[in-house]
Amino acid sequence: RRHLIFNNRNGPSLQHFLAQPQREPGAAANAAEPDEVPYMAVSDWGQGRKYYVEVYGCQMNVSDTEILMAVLNKAGYLRTMDAADADVVFLMTCAIREKAEDRIWSRLAQLKAQRTKTRPERAPMVGVLGCMAERLKERLLEADKLVDVVCGPDAYRSLPRLLSLRAMSADGVANVMLSADETYADITPVRLDANRISVHLSVMRGCNNMCSFCIVPFTRGTERSRDIDSIVEEVRVLSQQGIREVTLLGQNVNSYRDTSQSGAFETQGYGADLSRGFSTIYRRKEGGRRFAELLHRVAQVDPEMRVRFTSPHPKDFPDELLYVIRDNANVCRNIHLPLQSGSTSCLERMRRGYSREAFLDLVRHIRKVIPDVTFSTDVIAGFCGETEAEHTDTVGVMREVGFDMAFMFAYSMRERTHAHRKFQDDVPADAKARRLQEIIDTFHVTARKRNQRFVGTQGLVLYEGLTKRHARPFGSDDHGHKVFLNGSVLADLKPGDYVRVFIDSATSASLSATAIKKTTLSAYYQQFPQPEFGVA
Repeated sequence: RRHLIFNNRNGPSLQHFLAQPQREPGAAANAAEPDEVPYMAVSDWGQGRKYYVEVYGCQMNVSDTEILMAVLNKAGYLRTMDAADADVVFLMTCAIREKAEDRIWSRLAQLKAQRTKTRPERAPMVGVLGCMAERLKERLLEADKLVDVVCGPDAYRSLPRLLSLRAMSADGVANVMLSADETYADITPVRLDANRISVHLSVMRGCNNMCSFCIVPFTRGTERSRDIDSIVEEVRVLSQQGIREVTLLGQNVNSYRDTSQSGAFETQGYGADLSRGFSTIYRRKEGGRRFAELLHRVAQVDPEMRVRFTSPHPKDFPDELLYVIRDNANVCRNIHLPLQSGSTSCLERMRRGYSREAFLDLVRHIRKVIPDVTFSTDVIAGFCGETEAEHTDTVGVMREVGFDMAFMFAYSMRERTHAHRKFQDDVPADAKARRLQEIIDTFHVTARKRNQRFVGTQGLVLYEGLTKRHARPFGSDDHGHKVFLNGSVLADLKPGDYVRVFIDSATSASLSATAIKKTTLSAYYQQFPQPEFGVA
């Protein structure tokens, strides 16, 4: 089979670009227009065909799915909730670990069996999207006709055209070109769940850090940020729609840097410094609006809307950012602070840009400025060359910091990364599993102990509804905990309401509380002020 593949090595010709109409500056919001291709008529688009999408991996994939749904809907496609009814089945994929990719290969095999056995006369197209699409484009198209269309994270505007190209030929098609400026800022996402009271809002894409274990810079490209005007306006619209919590999203969200000309916000120029004792392997650019300014502007939109952000890098926590978190009651007091390893020598091989001591100093500094802060983290067990002593250092940092939440994984070698080129994945699988279990056990012991400090206290919970499995009332608190609720007040609550609670018990993963009274965010913190502000 011959395939048509657009990527950064053998993409479209100069003539292709000369044929493209230029997008006008300041185009209207939600301009989810598919890319123009001069020789393909508009009538080749959607034509009422139905698509079904499955999402795997991180929250950025959920955000990307909501963007591509806007593009597809604009092109005439209709979403179906039943894969058996779909003309196109999309898999939004993750490439961060080998296990994530194995799930996709297994699912593709299932889809092929379904196509040949249950619907041979009207077999749906299969499209692979996201990070795995960029990383394995040729293999996906060559793999025994499992995939028809492959589309990378920066090419969703071209998806309707790719589908039309595939329908016109027997060959697979792919567009995995990475962009230096695509942010999809002009597209209003179509929410996967229209009833949600919390949403994730993408504010930047890509990553420049080049950590030796990470595939993201190769599948998502370099960093680029949305303009502050479009972000604040989208938050304002979400507030008017009744959204009660927004999470600002990016691969390295707190390295946000907007150099656009804003019609409403002058550049204040604060928050550009690195955390003390941290460095980068790349040359940082000066100027522009930084994340501290963006977070402050977003927090001002609606004092009743909670604001979170993920996923940050520890190097980008200047004091100005800490002050914004400290001084705004609606900015949540939970900070994700990825550790990865507690060993300085291992961190050097990971190219993280900090030492064990610098990380611990940052934790102490943040707790001094924001006394009631909680921390979540990421930890990797068994990275290349990790010794027992280095593992012990990691367990020691876990105990010393006392993280409130953690995402813990055994190391998985990824092709194209610095580690793949320079190191050996030489920690045996049984050693990785043992070390990972020690890390997990340490986390649960310290988290259970730390969560006990909330028992017997009052708190503010954003009510989210009933759990899917057991239909238990639940919500989330300011510190990122899942809180299970009971009490007669629940009868008067609807998702999106704030409720004052009394914490009855705690585990390492959640809290249980009695709902006392429906309230508002502003009213609660006027009555129960947050702990006395710290100083840097």
